[in-house]
Amino acid sequence: MIYKIRFFFVLLLTVTIGSQLKAQEANPDMAKEYLLIAEEILKETRVLTQALDMYKLAADADPNSVEANFKTGDTYLQTTEKAKATQYLLRAYQLDSDYKFDMLYKIGQAYQYGYEFDNAIEYYNKYKQKLESNTGYNGSDLKPMNEVVRRIDECNTGKKLMADPVNYSIKNAGTAINSMALDYAPVVNADETIMIFTSRRGPDQGNLNENVFDDNFYYEDIFISRKSGGEWQPAENIGPVVNTKYHDSNFGFSPDGKTLYIYSDEGNGDIYFTNNLSEDTWSEPIALSDNINSSGYNEKSVSQTADGNTLFFASNRPGGFGGFDIYYSTKNKKGEWGPSKNIGNVINTEGDEDGTFITFDGKTLYFSSTGHNGMGGFDIFKSEYDSASSQWSNPENLGYPLNTPDDDIYFVMTKDGKTGYYATVREEGMGYNDIYRVKIGGAEDDSDKKLESKTANVDEGEEKEKEQIVEKVEVKETPEEKPTTGAPVKLMVRVLDAGNGQPIDANVKLKGQEDNINVPAESKDNGIYTYVIVREEPTNFMLSAEKQGYIFANKRISIPASTAEEQVVRQTLRLSKPEVGTSKTLRNIFFEFGKATFTTESYEELNKMVSFMEANPQVNVEIAGHTDNVGAASFNKKLSQLRANKVVDYLTDKGIDRRRLNATGYGEERPIVSNDDEVMGREINRRVEFIVKE
Repeated sequence: MIYKIRFFFVLLLTVTIGSQLKAQEANPDMAKEYLLIAEEILKETRVLTQALDMYKLAADADPNSVEANFKTGDTYLQTTEKAKATQYLLRAYQLDSDYKFDMLYKIGQAYQYGYEFDNAIEYYNKYKQKLESNTGYNGSDLKPMNEVVRRIDECNTGKKLMADPVNYSIKNAGTAINSMALDYAPVVNADETIMIFTSRRGPDQGNLNENVFDDNFYYEDIFISRKSGGEWQPAENIGPVVNTKYHDSNFGFSPDGKTLYIYSDEGNGDIYFTNNLSEDTWSEPIALSDNINSSGYNEKSVSQTADGNTLFFASNRPGGFGGFDIYYSTKNKKGEWGPSKNIGNVINTEGDEDGTFITFDGKTLYFSSTGHNGMGGFDIFKSEYDSASSQWSNPENLGYPLNTPDDDIYFVMTKDGKTGYYATVREEGMGYNDIYRVKIGGAEDDSDKKLESKTANVDEGEEKEKEQIVEKVEVKETPEEKPTTGAPVKLMVRVLDAGNGQPIDANVKLKGQEDNINVPAESKDNGIYTYVIVREEPTNFMLSAEKQGYIFANKRISIPASTAEEQVVRQTLRLSKPEVGTSKTLRNIFFEFGKATFTTESYEELNKMVSFMEANPQVNVEIAGHTDNVGAASFNKKLSQLRANKVVDYLTDKGIDRRRLNATGYGEERPIVSNDDEVMGREINRRVEFIVKE
């Protein structure tokens, strides 16, 4: 312990000195220092996130270092932000195409995780050709042919699924459930009034262990939230009877909500259960019998049928079809669990199957698999049971946007079969893994629509063209071909350089504000991106554009309902370069009334700010908080400072160097419009902005 304390003192001192030198002069020698620190971190602590920070500093200090760029990209592929590996791996490949045998493969992975499937296939095929011409190299960085073919198949599946998205609404479960740490494995009772999940948040938010694990995250603890008035209440630790000072994770709920199945490290990973004795009291956990738990192998992801008589779970015990397989056990006449049986090769594959959930009617099994036809990592599938033939149907992929190129697992449903919960990494998330509520069939309830109407009227303030241009084009119809849902609305988006007015090839996204689903562009040409949209009623979208070397743009727009006439909507986004003195208002960051607490809707813009700061390491900014003139000037000044501090704290928690940031609260001192009116005045003046500094 003494040695580790000394090591971290030296490490922090070295990083501080190194950062100061970097600010003065970037050079290859400093890059080598950062690389040495990164390697020492991995050797002594295995903290991947801290090592990644050092690798990025090395790549920034010496962009021509193939080692720094490759290790930055390779480390990103081991995080929740895998797509960010692309630029570093491409740079490493351009510097030395023979640096690592599998570099082409890793570039393909990075593109795949970023949904750029055509580019991924291109690099996978290049690597495939390299394998075919290989005359004897057999190093540890050689990926086998079957793995490459699998990746290409995943990309083709991803293209098909994204071209035909399923009608889901995917909403963050909110700040009562999620934290800035990892939150995952949600389970809910039949009437969706209790949620239990696993979190690695800190002791200030309820973790029973004040220490961190080897990966620098706090130990896993189980948390519980109850719904009141239709809203999830702040989650609390389930308590010391269930949680220990080490890793504790939940698996599944019994249908009546009285029994919770949990994970234990015993036996290399066993299933335990605890009973809910009263609202806040749980029994001492007890291991399931040897008919469920195997000796020396791992069991996980439990789901129990509504009658309580069948238990589904995953295990990597011998005798299966691949890695982890799905098994089941039924109770005998004594109420004891009988010998486990493999569910069969219709569901189990040579890959891994995990994350089981049986619906309340006992007819549909949801599970995750790496072996079936997915778009990357674990995908979520479902299979129907035919009682007449005693057979499970061929698994069906639940489709995009529920599934992604990364791992999607531990999906559970409510009793009505219309709502699900799972954990994933999305750009609007507030932590690493967040828990999301999935509404099958589209729109959420009325409360979500009210929220949308509240936030959709905020003036964007950044674009010179304030109004949306809508043109109507008459569509001639024959009696036999009269449209039933109206003609599509064509959205044409121009992205221009704000300085010279020239078109820009940027990363443009259009996402529904009600369902959080990205709409793919039909085409792009010379800075113009075209989207074809069919909606039965007016719909709000978030339109965004990002490009390295420019300040990102977010804009809320409304697309009219489809009519018999074709409509063309034109939007222009102007991106500015981050030159000293340039400012941008962050109009999609929202705080609770009178507080410095983010609302759930703020995190997408905050995360774009993080990405911008990461992509432009030379940029320093002032975060400025502003209020309207309602209330005492002294209170407004303090509140604006607290809100600016909150943004800076979020950025630094995400790895942005604190020395690049300065928080200033101006209160009501700098209005940009009159405070006489709410919508066109005070609402606009309540803002957070950033200003590029020296």
